[in-house]
Amino acid sequence: MVAVSRRPPVRKVSTARIRQPLRPSRIVTRSRPEGIRWLRADGSPNWSQVVVERGGEVKLLASRPPRGIMYSSTILEAAEAIAEYRVRGLVVHDSRERLRGILLSTDLVNYLGGGEYYNIVIARHNRNLFSALRNEMIQSIYNPSPVFVYTDSSLDEVLKAIVGEGIGLVPVLYDDNTIYGVLTEHDLVKHLARKRVGRSVSEYMTKTIVTVDAEASIRHAAQLMTRHGFRRLPVVSGEDSSVKGVITAKDIVSFFGSHEALKRSTTGNIEEVLDTPVYEVMEPGVYTIESKADIGDAASAMIEYGVSSLLVVEGEDIVGIITERDVLVSIAVG
Repeated sequence: MVAVSRRPPVRKVSTARIRQPLRPSRIVTRSRPEGIRWLRADGSPNWSQVVVERGGEVKLLASRPPRGIMYSSTILEAAEAIAEYRVRGLVVHDSRERLRGILLSTDLVNYLGGGEYYNIVIARHNRNLFSALRNEMIQSIYNPSPVFVYTDSSLDEVLKAIVGEGIGLVPVLYDDNTIYGVLTEHDLVKHLARKRVGRSVSEYMTKTIVTVDAEASIRHAAQLMTRHGFRRLPVVSGEDSSVKGVITAKDIVSFFGSHEALKRSTTGNIEEVLDTPVYEVMEPGVYTIESKADIGDAASAMIEYGVSSLLVVEGEDIVGIITERDVLVSIAVG
């Protein structure tokens, strides 16, 4: 067994450069790192036996209380909740706390200029920012049929949902379908991070990186996130594509949920605030990890620094990105 260092080989940088930066027009969608054998010859998932051996009640791992919202709430109320709690999504429930669906920050980004949901803003609200936030109900965009588990479900069931289906937030229910809590990738990484070592970050990282320029609009960042299926984008600047920070779906939603977008609006047209440059919304600086580092060190660093991804470096060059889901893949896939 390789020991996991108490201080992961991680550093926070304000400037680094990406080797062969990806053109923003290129579409890269993924649910697993590149180069990882995913399916057996018969087409079934190539799950590691370790997952089954370490199965357990999800009741012990679920986050509580679950951050939720009534199914009759408005878009603004949902954005306010994500801004307040800094969560990646909300469970949608009725007055009896029974599950009605889930609403992710990426769904809101889609609505707020990123994708096809923005057509609702155009058609129903004539691009009026205040109407689009205060008068539209979340029923228009939340997922009414989410994957969920029960309090006595096994850990491998959750891993197979998160890793196999690419789902990052799974509601946990009592037998009567009322909500007990939620399980996220972060909850599982906290539990499993130090239990699988001996594999390098380079084996599980993604080499292709979608970036956004610091001077670009948050509308452009939202469109890139929706198009590529990512929740975060490194923010670059200059001819050498040096990294200045990262912008996440939560950052964009919080820009609206904190009422900052409302304060900045002078015309009431949402297009006006969507032209806000990325550098005004992003988180400055990024955490990096060496490509040769152990996957356990990456997981430990994510927990210690409260981030869901790390840029992977070789020297001064950024060569990839590793996320919480990639860590789970390293555990779940044989």
